[in-house]
Amino acid sequence: MDGIIVVDKPRGWTSHDVVNKVRRLAGTRRVGHLGTLDPSATGVLPVVIGRATRLAQFYVRNDKIYEAVIHFGYSTDTYDAEGERTCEERAAQLDRATLDAALERFRGSFEQVPPPVSAKKVSGRPAYELARKGQAVELKPVAVEVYSLDLVRLEGCQAEVRLHCSAGTYLRRIAHDLGQILGCGAFLKSLRRTSSGEFRIETARTLDELAALASEGRLQEALIPTSELLPDFPSEVVDPITAGQIRHGRDFRVSPFQARQGTRFVKAITTQGDLVAIGEARLPHLYHPVLVL
Repeated sequence: MDGIIVVDKPRGWTSHDVVNKVRRLAGTRRVGHLGTLDPSATGVLPVVIGRATRLAQFYVRNDKIYEAVIHFGYSTDTYDAEGERTCEERAAQLDRATLDAALERFRGSFEQVPPPVSAKKVSGRPAYELARKGQAVELKPVAVEVYSLDLVRLEGCQAEVRLHCSAGTYLRRIAHDLGQILGCGAFLKSLRRTSSGEFRIETARTLDELAALASEGRLQEALIPTSELLPDFPSEVVDPITAGQIRHGRDFRVSPFQARQGTRFVKAITTQGDLVAIGEARLPHLYHPVLVL
């Protein structure tokens, strides 16, 4: 099996837990994931299998779409519902106009300091390990971009929002900072990822669904094959001789009708529909295989 299965990650599971589950179902150790989800979060977790694990480098900057609920009234040390309160609860007097004005500060491009309880590395160790031992964690701000941040619903002390953002953006941080701005404290109560790059929640499978397919020997039905991945990259069908040359590192030509002007990467596909390699432009219509499957 070579490709990606889009998993609807359940609450309480780590991303690594999901990877281990898929390893058992698929009967292979060559399994990874594209973009960590916190244990308390649910939704889209693309899981790469077999030779497709080598394509992960092309997905590191995938943008994401989230649906979330922010609770106003107090803050927590983890910036989400899993943490301990860091202040007394107070009544949050909110209206849509006030909250939307505060949300405006988090739209567009800005520098964001990741939460202290996060997977960001400090001297080679995840920040959350140090934070949970009571050690001070200093993380550098990261450039992020929020393409849209919409207030879907406001009910009492809770707001439902929808966020479309660049990779590396922490909604927990936005929730915490909103509470500081409004003077009432806030934390991220729930988070669901509905999109990660080209992968959507509509095509995601639950772990129970995958287990049922595997028990019937039909797990392949959930797999997106390698040839269908990276749909923004044009495809060039190559004959068996050219495919063999590509596997030995030889450059290959692409039809001018296939590669759009300025196209950096092209997928080389065999006549059987299998992905051979990702080629990078060297000259007009001439591509060098930078990754061979």
